[in-house]
Amino acid sequence: MGLLTALVTAPLLPVRVALWVAERVAEEAEAVYYDPAPVRAALAELEHRLVEGEIDEETFDREEDALLDRLEEIDEFRRSGR
Repeated sequence: MGLLTALVTAPLLPVRVALWVAERVAEEAEAVYYDPAPVRAALAELEHRLVEGEIDEETFDREEDALLDRLEEIDEFRRSGR
């Protein structure tokens, strides 16, 4: 029965491989998207720009809020267990 099953389902192998690859790509994309390190680095860079006088307080506050919201989104995703 194993040989017969293998012969009957052989045409579906490319589909299964494509689905497996798509799942791995999605997992990697998710890992990159929900990595907090780049967001923390952006926060540090933002603070540096404020200290150096490259941006004003208003710009700093606006961009900091967006980055902190992003960190909160990442934290919620990680707590959800995905």
